[in-house]
Amino acid sequence: MRLNTIKPGAGAKRTRLRVGRGASAGQGKTCGRGVKGQRARKGGYHKIGFEGGQMPLQRRLPKTGFRSAMKASRAELTLTDLMRVAGEDVTVAGLIAANLVPEATKRVKIILSGKLSRAYVIKDKLVSATKGAKGAVEAAGGRFEV
Repeated sequence: MRLNTIKPGAGAKRTRLRVGRGASAGQGKTCGRGVKGQRARKGGYHKIGFEGGQMPLQRRLPKTGFRSAMKASRAELTLTDLMRVAGEDVTVAGLIAANLVPEATKRVKIILSGKLSRAYVIKDKLVSATKGAKGAVEAAGGRFEV
């Protein structure tokens, strides 16, 4: 078998039906659209989800999920990310300047993921830490000054 000899199966491809070419052509006059009504007209149809005036399914079903408005103002910081801070003082403004958290961040929480090899002083009360992360910061010689 060669690629240039492959053909579609018998009856797989049908010729396009040319509508509106007279009664002898098979689809004359109404062109297979039936008689009158919205669906017989050019451009006459309804929007997606329309159920003839009945309340559509997407409006009958309840809304689900929740999108927190506070999510934009909160950020998590791993110990690995904390190692990318240039100085030893850690503040929210400093983290934003270092591009470690988004600009809209108001509060940061340090989580235990990775290792610390330098001592950091967390000076901002808006920077908190999990119990494990706090232990890791203190074990590396750092401290929390709130």
